[in-house]
Amino acid sequence: MAGQTTADYISHHLAFLKTGDGFWNVHLDSLFFSLLAGGIFLFFFYRVAKKATSGIPGKFQCFVEIVVEWVDGMVKDNFHGPRGVVAPLALTVFCWVFLMNAFDLIPVDYPPQFAALLGIDYLRAVPTADISTTLGLSIGVFGLIIFYTIKSKGLTGFAKEYTLHPFNHWAFIPVNFLLEVVTLIAKPISLAFRLFGNMYAGELIFILIAVMYMADSIVPQVLGVPLHLIWAIFHILVITLQAFIFMMLTIVYLSMGYNKAEH
Repeated sequence: MAGQTTADYISHHLAFLKTGDGFWNVHLDSLFFSLLAGGIFLFFFYRVAKKATSGIPGKFQCFVEIVVEWVDGMVKDNFHGPRGVVAPLALTVFCWVFLMNAFDLIPVDYPPQFAALLGIDYLRAVPTADISTTLGLSIGVFGLIIFYTIKSKGLTGFAKEYTLHPFNHWAFIPVNFLLEVVTLIAKPISLAFRLFGNMYAGELIFILIAVMYMADSIVPQVLGVPLHLIWAIFHILVITLQAFIFMMLTIVYLSMGYNKAEH
């Protein structure tokens, strides 16, 4: 934008639309685009389910069936328990995270420019580049890990998992508890930071490429076009891979909680 330095331009594009200052605030743009991605997923899958036919399916129905069967196969291979909830959960996680990641393909100047038309100062379009979003998703996975561990082992078995393993002696209960709790908490934290780190880096690279268009020289402006295209094509792989990793780790963590052997 006119009159902005490079630092101002980057910081403006990395700022969130907040409800207030300080720690306790809501990132309204992350919330809006998260709900938008969820709405898109529900809308299209509902349309396919409503118009599904046993005859010759349409192209989009074929695509949805391929995705559903693929996710169900992943759950079948990695979760050794009832799949009635886990399979739909894995499908939702993959599609929702993929759509939130895909907002990163929107040109970085479009959201702020659209926000300016509405009199809004800041607007970021990638919810998964917000650590609050990815931590929220991982906390949900954390709760499910606890739920499936208790469901498979009961409260007594759950207590044993974190007090009598790996050293099966009462004297080592504090050590066991510390080790197991650290391992348990590391799962959602690593899940959140992995997705956040990759998407934040991808968004930042798009912004840095966009900065090239602001240069006074014609050379970086011309180079910005092919770089933008190359990174966008490569980023399609990144957003798909990150959605897949988040889904797979969710399935694996739930399987570990459900099937962890009692010592």
